[in-house]
Amino acid sequence: MNTSKNNIIAAAIVAVGMIMMGYNIQKGLENGLQDERIVSVRGLSERTVPADKVVWPLVYKEVGNDLTILSKQVNSKNKIIVDYLTSKGIAESEISIASPEIIDMQAERYINQNVPYRYNLRTIITVSSQQVELVRNLIAEQGELLDKGIAIVSGEYDTQVNYLFTGLNDLKPDMIAEATRNAREAAEQFATDSESKLGKIKTATQGQFSITDRDQYTPYLKNVRVVTSVVYYLKD
Repeated sequence: MNTSKNNIIAAAIVAVGMIMMGYNIQKGLENGLQDERIVSVRGLSERTVPADKVVWPLVYKEVGNDLTILSKQVNSKNKIIVDYLTSKGIAESEISIASPEIIDMQAERYINQNVPYRYNLRTIITVSSQQVELVRNLIAEQGELLDKGIAIVSGEYDTQVNYLFTGLNDLKPDMIAEATRNAREAAEQFATDSESKLGKIKTATQGQFSITDRDQYTPYLKNVRVVTSVVYYLKD
């Protein structure tokens, strides 16, 4: 009987001890979280850079009823365009000629069958070059091809000039460093305002680099941007 009573008392003591230990652990965690003071900041770095590559599609169309004749006309005009481009300083290696797209007007269900020609050939010659300024000048002067009997089509979905910036890797180290410095300056200002001192970094996250047109009017100028997020400890 005494043994059973002693066991009950011992179990109760252990249970009380476990409860107190759990309470003390909880209070310790709460106090630790209360003691941890942090500040989360972001640092921005931006650059405006000129495009270093341009892709310029030159599109023209030929219509007629005889594919053999049309093929000869396309080959002749391709040569005229290539000769024109190379005479202006574009290397042949920067020029590519795609096979013409052929539309048989008689085979198209949704086209008026009374058109005066059967075939519509669409040809794309693409200039891909790092001579951005030269190509920009040629785009402005492409009306010269009209004097050679070639009308370049514009305004179609795949005829847009595309300006690119490929030198991101050269900018990354300096921009990351600048973004990190800007984040630290913001954290230091916060620490000063809160009468604290800035401690070590708790976490840091580098955002993705973005490359966008500076604006819709100057697509050959690019805006490069990155944001770094940093969490610092604060101390008295």
